[in-house]
Amino acid sequence: MAELERPERLQIMLSASELEALENWRFDKRMPSRAAAVRELLRRGLASDGFLVAETGAKSQDFGVVSQQDSKDGA
Repeated sequence: MAELERPERLQIMLSASELEALENWRFDKRMPSRAAAVRELLRRGLASDGFLVAETGAKSQDFGVVSQQDSKDGA
C-alpha cells in the first residue's frame, strides 16, 4: 500500500455558523476542498503575529471562528 502524503488526521467540531464561515471563505478563495481551506487558514494563522496566548484553564469552547453575537444573529 502506498504511503500517505499526509498520514496524520485531525478531527475538529464546528458549529453551523463556523462551518458556514469556512465554506464561504473556501468558495470565495476557490479552494478545492474543506481540508485545503483549513490547511491554508492554519498556514496563515501560524505565520501571523499579534495573536493572544490562551489563559490558564481556557476551554476549547472559549475559542470560536465566529463571535457569539454573529452566531445569535445567524451570521
